[in-house]
Amino acid sequence: MSSRHGPISISGPTDFAEVFKVPRETIHRLTCYAELLAHWQVRTKLVASSTLPTLWSRHFADSAQLSALAPKARLWLDLGSGAGFPGLVIAILETGRPDFRMHLVESNRKKCAFLAEVARATKAPVDIHATRIEDLAASADRFALDVVSARALAPLPRLFELASPFFAVGTRGLFLKGREAEAEVEAARMDWEFASRLVPSLTAANSHIVEVTGLRPRAPKARSR
Repeated sequence: MSSRHGPISISGPTDFAEVFKVPRETIHRLTCYAELLAHWQVRTKLVASSTLPTLWSRHFADSAQLSALAPKARLWLDLGSGAGFPGLVIAILETGRPDFRMHLVESNRKKCAFLAEVARATKAPVDIHATRIEDLAASADRFALDVVSARALAPLPRLFELASPFFAVGTRGLFLKGREAEAEVEAARMDWEFASRLVPSLTAANSHIVEVTGLRPRAPKARSR
């Protein structure tokens, strides 16, 4: 991926291939994804229609930038996947890698049907969980996750509540956030202990990826101080 800092301009598949250094087969899969999204969007609102003209930058590149932060991740969980951002894009980038698996969690059945159609068409290595995150958390101990991700799901304090059952030693959180990222991190520290860093977004000014490790609830005494 390009090492350039700040927002990048990606107007379509050619720009995407140049920035992320992906092979032609990956671009074909993403193009298929884009075509299916446009087709399904007519009857099922998957994304804001105003973002479709900038799909390759707003959704595909925004999602793909997470891959460089966890290049060796083998088991990944994406919370509230919606139309597949960031999880399905990352899975498509990793298609053909035998040790990689992406788990997508989405409670909306129509969106799950769309995710399944794209996964079938692109042969992306995904498992789709058509359930609420809180319900999947009841069986969180069956996962040994390298990464938990989310995009536009909830403010960090609430997001940590949803994500924490899936964190184990070595699990990393990668959460796409806007201009309030730093404030959300500070708000989350009231009830959670964690190490974090803010990685500037490649696709949007004043936006960040919040990278989190060692997530655990603060002890009751620490909360009351």
